[in-house]
Amino acid sequence: MAIKTKTSLIPSCSSPEDLKRVLQTLGSSWGDVVEDLERLEVVPLKGAMTNEVYQINWPTLNGEDVHRKVLVRIYGDGVDLFFNRDDEIKTFECMSLHGYGPKLLGRFSDGRLEEFIHARTLSADDLRKVETSDFIAAKLREFHMLDMPGPKNVILWERLRTWLKEAKNLSSPIEMDEFRLEALEGEINLLEERLTRGDQEIGFCHNDLQYGNIMIDEETNAITVIDYEYSSFNPIAYDIANHFCEMAANYHSDTPHILDYTLYPEEEERRRFITTYLGSTGKATSEEEVERLLSDAESYTLANHIFWGLWGIISGHVNKIEFDYMEYARQRFEQYWLRKPLLLDLP
Repeated sequence: MAIKTKTSLIPSCSSPEDLKRVLQTLGSSWGDVVEDLERLEVVPLKGAMTNEVYQINWPTLNGEDVHRKVLVRIYGDGVDLFFNRDDEIKTFECMSLHGYGPKLLGRFSDGRLEEFIHARTLSADDLRKVETSDFIAAKLREFHMLDMPGPKNVILWERLRTWLKEAKNLSSPIEMDEFRLEALEGEINLLEERLTRGDQEIGFCHNDLQYGNIMIDEETNAITVIDYEYSSFNPIAYDIANHFCEMAANYHSDTPHILDYTLYPEEEERRRFITTYLGSTGKATSEEEVERLLSDAESYTLANHIFWGLWGIISGHVNKIEFDYMEYARQRFEQYWLRKPLLLDLP
């Protein structure tokens, strides 16, 4: 995430005293930082669309130029419509135990403190670099094979139906017509019927693997995947489809809501990613396996368009972050209706 501005104020939230208390507790546990919270430098980070995220540079007792860093995540309005925050925290803590992502440093009523990872957040262009893409493919395979606690049921279809209900409740009659929401239950049923197969691999999926949720250590090339709010068990083909769809986005442009589908990866690039993904475990991979996952991932882009289209509609009604959620939703649904006949082999 790119630095936007700098300020010396505590991040704005609904419970500033609660946040100060958690910061003071963290500072006391470190023991080597200044106690005066007015001396903290707060840097809003650009690119987050569900939460507000800030980097805090905390002066130490070793001098003003020596800082500790911590991340403050303030939950966006209405995010409880998308996922259960307690479940997300459990996932976050479990990922830390597995050695993934940042550590949880503290919680307050509408946010949390996270360890600051000393690595670079990827840019949209980074996703297209062959070496970086190969690192991501291998890390995603590792992620999918995590043995996470709890039921290992596919969540995708249930989540789409829940979000559709929420979108209908929030939408005006004009929006209902524009987004064809009355027709979507049938579309979700059709996709579930056509895309579900007994031999598909189910894994623990990130479900939001856009470039801003991937970090790289430029000395070791180690990849860190962050932000597990939407994570759940799903077909691995769906998660790969999501990653491919995100290549059309640049959330740090002047028009972050605009998607450019001319940037969607061509078949050769998708095949290379999937070949690397399957081969990263060291097991022999057949051409048939590659082709099957390539085809499945392309089909699951349809479910992904509905997923983020509904997310855009709901967010447009409940989230105050500066982002044109409704226009984003329009583009997602346009792609769905455009690609559906081809990918489902319909007349």
